[in-house]
Amino acid sequence: MNIGTTIRGYRLQKGMSQGDVEKRTGLLRCYLSRVENGHTVPSLETLQKIAAALDLPMSQFFADEPAQRDIASIALSPDEIRFLSEVQRYSAHLSEIDRKLLLAMVKKFAQTSVV
Repeated sequence: MNIGTTIRGYRLQKGMSQGDVEKRTGLLRCYLSRVENGHTVPSLETLQKIAAALDLPMSQFFADEPAQRDIASIALSPDEIRFLSEVQRYSAHLSEIDRKLLLAMVKKFAQTSVV
C-alpha cells in the first residue's frame, strides 16, 4: 500500500489541489508532492493533519475492507495521536517478538475499548 497514492485519491475526490491542502495544514506543497509520489512517508501527526484537511478520519487512509471502513469513523484525540507517534518511532527498534507482544496488547485493548 502506498499511502501517498491513497492521499492523492482522496484529495482529488474532494476536488482539492495540493495548494488547498497546504493552506489547511501548513505543510509545504513540495512536501505534499513528495508524500503523494511515495518519496516521503509522513508521520502519524502529519497524516492526522492531512486527514483533517480532507475532512476524513485518519484511519480511512488504511481501510481496505468494509469492516475496516466501519472502524474508520473512530476519531483520535491529540494525545492518542502523540502516543501512536511515539509507538511508531520506537517500534522500528523492537525485536519481532516484542512487536508481536505490542500488537497483541493493542488488539486486546481495542477489543475492550470498543464496547
